[in-house]
Amino acid sequence: MAATTSSSPHSLFLQNPNRHHPLKTSNFSAFTNLKINNFTTRRHMSITCASPAVPIQDRAATQIQNQEGERVFNFAAGPATLPERVLAKAQSELYDWRGCGMSVMEMSHRGKEFKSIIEKAESDLRTLLNIPQEYSVLFLQGGATTQFAAIPLNLCRPDDPVDYLVTGSWGDKAYKEAQKYCNPKVIWSGKPEKYTKIPSFEDLEQNPDAKYLHICANETIHGVEFKNYPTPKNATGLLIADMSSNFCSKPVDVTKFGIIYAGAQKNVGPSGVTIVIVRKDLIGNAQESTPVMLDYKIHDENNSLYNTPPCYCIYMCGLVFEYLLELGGLEEVEKMNKKKAELLYNAIDGSNGFYRCPVEKSVRSLMNVPFTLEKSELEGEFVKEAAKEQMVQLKGHRSVGGMRASIYNAMPLAGVEKLVAFMKDFQAKHA
Repeated sequence: MAATTSSSPHSLFLQNPNRHHPLKTSNFSAFTNLKINNFTTRRHMSITCASPAVPIQDRAATQIQNQEGERVFNFAAGPATLPERVLAKAQSELYDWRGCGMSVMEMSHRGKEFKSIIEKAESDLRTLLNIPQEYSVLFLQGGATTQFAAIPLNLCRPDDPVDYLVTGSWGDKAYKEAQKYCNPKVIWSGKPEKYTKIPSFEDLEQNPDAKYLHICANETIHGVEFKNYPTPKNATGLLIADMSSNFCSKPVDVTKFGIIYAGAQKNVGPSGVTIVIVRKDLIGNAQESTPVMLDYKIHDENNSLYNTPPCYCIYMCGLVFEYLLELGGLEEVEKMNKKKAELLYNAIDGSNGFYRCPVEKSVRSLMNVPFTLEKSELEGEFVKEAAKEQMVQLKGHRSVGGMRASIYNAMPLAGVEKLVAFMKDFQAKHA
């Protein structure tokens, strides 16, 4: 463990106890001094982090080999890259949020400061998605996976029929969880075709009595995305959508849905907060056995503050919503996302089979692009060489293999351009 010494009560130095290794240090003194100078009664703080320099050949293939201060292009599926402007703003406000004398991480969730943060976050999200007042916006915890249980518990009785359209692993997980709380049926599954398509809605054999029809709007693992949405056959039935990996990536008509839910860690924030948009008339009918933390009525009545929420995550989401509005809203965001996806898919399709995307072209995701190499034995080298070029997290999900490039809102066009150039160069070397 690093030893500590101090030259004053407010100076902290982290030192490597292993003196046989040269030290690579990163000094944050300038940033902390800038913030601390706002408080004349406090003394200067210097923080130095030290770590042993490890020979390049000893590092894992996926380790980031970057110069100090240089950011990589992070193609991770989630947690994912965040807008640099958002990170910079969060950094500038970390020590003292807008003159209140404390960090957002230190605020009481009952205080006026955090109340203003969560209220603005909700207001900006409502503007982005044009969410009507007939819908509640809830900032919850537990990930979208927790909503697999919360949705049937809030909307159904144990014997109520519901329909699930399964286009990937997450839709399948949602169906399996619902079996504990209602009477679900898979009306179509893409599993026999390895989740590479979405069926014609006219051919779906929906239950006319189903309380809701559930879809996963974008399957993160398999790269399948709905371009339009089915209508429940039951006149009073609801359309429910898990939008975790394409939330706020394009405009959506919220009024077509009873519930939209999404984990924030793909497009709108760090991991730790789940956003649920639920029509208000659906709230208040939870099964008696519903745990208090899964009851929408509890969270709605308490404005998402029934217990301590993930305050800093909500703050970060608020900064992202503000940033997306500054870009011109979701119409402009969608244009940028289409441009990035087109560039990458064209590179794959134009490689004469060296790279292949298995997903049917009409439903290819704008967010998650899976692809394989014709020579599968080269996949490990592809990941390793890409990492050397500051492009990381390109390995496909463990359940499907291959590659996957997640190109969410915050992935700049330059990142996709660099990936495409690398892919062409890699092909030239190995074709």
